[in-house]
Amino acid sequence: MKIFSHPQRNKIAFFIVIFLPYLLFVSLYLWHNKTVNEIRGSTFVIIDKSNYTLKLFKYTGELIQESKIAYGKNAGNKRKVGDLKTPEGVFNILSVEDASEWEHDFKDDTLGKIKGAYGPYFIRINVPGQKGIGIHGTHDNNSIGTRASEGCIRMKNEELLELVKKINSSSVVAIIPGVEDQLKNIDSTSTKLKNTTPQNKNKESKKAKNKINKN
Repeated sequence: MKIFSHPQRNKIAFFIVIFLPYLLFVSLYLWHNKTVNEIRGSTFVIIDKSNYTLKLFKYTGELIQESKIAYGKNAGNKRKVGDLKTPEGVFNILSVEDASEWEHDFKDDTLGKIKGAYGPYFIRINVPGQKGIGIHGTHDNNSIGTRASEGCIRMKNEELLELVKKINSSSVVAIIPGVEDQLKNIDSTSTKLKNTTPQNKNKESKKAKNKINKN
């Protein structure tokens, strides 16, 4: 077994006492500096369903962009795929994707697939249980300021281009319901609670038994 000599032990002790704390300090400084820079460069988006607006703020609270938007045809918070509702809550941005070549077939018209339906970019947001929700452009500026989409947030292409320049992976998106959305959410919650009461459960159970007996 090799044993360190006295001078070697001194060098090791000197390294541990002097240089190791210094290296830790440098690492913490670099980490802190990176975090501060990320905060300084961060922004947050607030989408207000009540007045069809998207507002972009700096981390300091300074408003740097305001745009009119369109969103889901149906009122209320998104619950499932295909309900034509825009989700509500606070979400982070997953990616910014080139959508200039994307096509979409809107089921409420007879135009078939439309190239450029999403505008130049698709800002994908992380909505639990959903995959295709985002902020994007549009081929139809007349839809802006209305409930027109299948759940995404639409804005004019030129304003989307400005938004993409000012956001990053640390940006946060908050979607706030309007009065109509809140009323719909309350109604949906009340209906759900009503359907889960013991009396209704017994009724459903009896209906199922009667159906089986009839068959």
